[in-house]
Amino acid sequence: MAKILIVEDERAINDLIKFNLELVGHECAQVFDGAAGLNEAMKFKYDLIILDVMLPEYSGFDIMEYIEGTPVIFVTARSAPQDKIKGLRLGADDYITKPFDIVELVERVKAVLRRTHADVGCFEFDDIRVEFDNRRVYKNGAEISLKPREFDLLEVLVNNRNLALSREKLLQLVWEFDYEGDTRTVDVHIQRLRQKLGIADRLQTVYKTGYRLEI
Repeated sequence: MAKILIVEDERAINDLIKFNLELVGHECAQVFDGAAGLNEAMKFKYDLIILDVMLPEYSGFDIMEYIEGTPVIFVTARSAPQDKIKGLRLGADDYITKPFDIVELVERVKAVLRRTHADVGCFEFDDIRVEFDNRRVYKNGAEISLKPREFDLLEVLVNNRNLALSREKLLQLVWEFDYEGDTRTVDVHIQRLRQKLGIADRLQTVYKTGYRLEI
């Protein structure tokens, strides 16, 4: 997957981001102040930088003045419209305000990496191969026919593998609507994926929460 630099001075948030991005397969480096962030960004090539704005020594906006060619997502408590506009005008690919939903962050990372072609076009586990670009799935080399929503659900589960996703979050990410009281459609589609792909042991039910694809 991608090599990501996290520049965030609050250690708990930095560790949270690193833990969850590594769960879904990325490689992360951590720094905790602006000077170290600038030095790391200039010294090594990263596929993506997650950058706080309010940092010791140099701000995230200061660091952006020196970054060329590397995608950046700002993650910051500064939520004023003028701050977001400034960050985007400096060249950031996205701007997320704290507190944030970690699943949303993972999805936005995925979206930026896809736009910048830093993400892989397929993923394999056990005897399953998922090809994202042409939306095809293979088991033991044989193509498995999935309906569009089934593939969308599988893609979200793969992108967020090892993370527990609530039924409400899956409705939001796959069906693109908020929870309105009935999540049974998620359960039905999960069951279909288990049957078609034979991944009941991988696609686990998380008690009182939802589902998790364990890889």
